[in-house]
Amino acid sequence: MSTSILSKNLNFEALKKNHQELIEKQNRPEDFPNGIYTRYKNPILTAAHAPIEWRYDLNPATNPFGMERIGINATFNAGAMKWGDNYVLAVRVEGIDRKSFFAIAESPNGIDNFKFWDKPCVIPQTENPDTNVYDMRLINHEDGWIYGIFCTERKDPKAPKSDTSSAVANAGIVRTKDLINWERLPDLISNTGQQRNVVLHPEFVNGKYALYTRPQDGFIDVGNGGGIGLGYVDDMNNPVVKDEKIIFGKQYHTIYELKNGLGPAPIKTEKGWLHMAHGVRNTAAGLRYTLYLFMTDLNDISKVTHVPAGHFMAPDGIERVGDVSNVLFSNGWIADQDGTVFIYYASSDTRMHVAVSTVEKLVDYVINTPADTFISAGSVNTIITQVNKNKEYLGD
Repeated sequence: MSTSILSKNLNFEALKKNHQELIEKQNRPEDFPNGIYTRYKNPILTAAHAPIEWRYDLNPATNPFGMERIGINATFNAGAMKWGDNYVLAVRVEGIDRKSFFAIAESPNGIDNFKFWDKPCVIPQTENPDTNVYDMRLINHEDGWIYGIFCTERKDPKAPKSDTSSAVANAGIVRTKDLINWERLPDLISNTGQQRNVVLHPEFVNGKYALYTRPQDGFIDVGNGGGIGLGYVDDMNNPVVKDEKIIFGKQYHTIYELKNGLGPAPIKTEKGWLHMAHGVRNTAAGLRYTLYLFMTDLNDISKVTHVPAGHFMAPDGIERVGDVSNVLFSNGWIADQDGTVFIYYASSDTRMHVAVSTVEKLVDYVINTPADTFISAGSVNTIITQVNKNKEYLGD
């Protein structure tokens, strides 16, 4: 096949140009922020951001028709941390084969120009290989290691032969110094059932590693489990979680009535530890995932001190549409030294977004926003109280 015919099928220069324009597209804040945070208009990562070299065989001899050989379906649920002066995400990348893997994307400013590193992360395997991995939290721990805590999924060995969908979830653990070479540690050992959304606290607590857990009876249904748990591990090389207890449970007729789980590792503030979590409720259209904030005591991380009513962030506009619709999920945020907070969230298991706030604003929101009264009459009273305060202030 001649080069001219090939160029009609695979114009690498055109592909590269379009891809570069996508990466370099400037992101702009939305016009009407709510005073708590500012969303940015464009997704920061989509399937189209995946490197051309991952998707195309660029050799005309082995790809004469210029086909995309390896399809990417989605980029979502990314862990986050500062890397030097830049912002990095450990992105869940899902291929069209339904397998997820991790890849690092880096930005100079945290809101656009995210570019994937050359190759995906190579995660060493245990004796029982992971069928699927996803939703890594990145934690720069006090012990000097960067930990990646992620969900590992394997087929349920107890399922009947005819059942090809039942799975077992657990927390996989890796650590690194450079985000390239990953050391695999044993999977978390817990006596409270399957584990998802496990997060490592960034500091030692009484000389132990503290882990936020989310125990559940099955892969999807939480059963008697559910809620955000807290337990302790003596040695990450033998990660047996002890003294595990629920510190934030489910609650009827709330945004977290069906299940909830911690997002990223908490941010330390002068007023307490600031947490972001997801809450799930059922609707006639299926499950709805939203994000909410709460705070725990600075010296006793098991003690929840403040919980604003309702969601902090919910799917909006195009964010409602995707592979799993009506879902917001976050397992990564970055607090800069100047107090700016970059909130990285995924919409509908499809794409990544960013919203920006400050530690000062988020602390004010958590401490001063009214709590849930858990009944409709209480919500009315909360509104009336605010109306009366405003009348008094305005002199009406």
